[in-house]
Amino acid sequence: MTELRIAIVGFGKIARDQHVGAIAAVPGAMLAAIASRNASLPGVPHFATVEELLEKGPQIDAVSLCTPPQVRRAQAAAALAAGKHVMLEKPPGIGVAELDPLIAMATEAKRTLFATWHSRHAPSVEPAREWLVARRLKSVHINWKEDVRVWHPGQAWIWEPGGLGVFDPGINALSILTRILPKPVFVTAAELAFPANCQSPIAANLTLTDIDGLPITAEFDFRQTGPQSWDILVETDEGRMTLSRGGRIMAVDGKVVADAPDEEYRELYRHFVKLAATGASDVDLAPLRLVADAFLLGKRNIVEPFVD
Repeated sequence: MTELRIAIVGFGKIARDQHVGAIAAVPGAMLAAIASRNASLPGVPHFATVEELLEKGPQIDAVSLCTPPQVRRAQAAAALAAGKHVMLEKPPGIGVAELDPLIAMATEAKRTLFATWHSRHAPSVEPAREWLVARRLKSVHINWKEDVRVWHPGQAWIWEPGGLGVFDPGINALSILTRILPKPVFVTAAELAFPANCQSPIAANLTLTDIDGLPITAEFDFRQTGPQSWDILVETDEGRMTLSRGGRIMAVDGKVVADAPDEEYRELYRHFVKLAATGASDVDLAPLRLVADAFLLGKRNIVEPFVD
């Protein structure tokens, strides 16, 4: 098998914690270079920018964009124009419309554009989807609360326009929701809490539904201390199905029926290798559309300033 030579662009926490190890563990993938202004990896060719990488770097087939979403569109366009396959960390961009030209570029160039939703690859997401399809759903509640100081320490970009704030983790829940439910959902109301010194929300409450009126609520909060909460609860005519630990554990009426080790990022790269082999793309924007609608519909409340 010819290896897919991948350059990571943006070498922050998520790239170091997840992407490097995932690439090393996936047959058919190899880490060929890194582009980052602030960090490097011993033994791996390093460049300051994606432009320098494309001009002066070693031969690569693909780039994995792990930079903040505010700059990803231009980087993706440069890579596609240079004939490279592109993987986008979530969220794929700062808006929905900016993805359309990238999709068109990828199609014309016969190159892969992969908008990743790593939480969809949590081990119990597919078992949950399969279980729910045969049941009548009564209600859904998402409880997604974590400590931003633990998961995004010193990452000022997340509080800027386009950084999404609490929707950076919240979109993970929405990516699972849009995978496991049998029908498309949409936002009907939202309430967003903005710190007085930030441009993105620190907490959000959403009301959603589907075409049949299924009641769906979501609570997102970046201020959680102590135990963290990444749970989706679905009431059905055959009991309560719970996805916990971000989709790792599935239980029905409290009994665990699915639990396995986390290989989310390895699954992303396995899929990326397969897509790149044929130049196919995978760009599902449903989770991003829900976030965009939450901003459109959301009532905005100003809360105390956030100090990292």
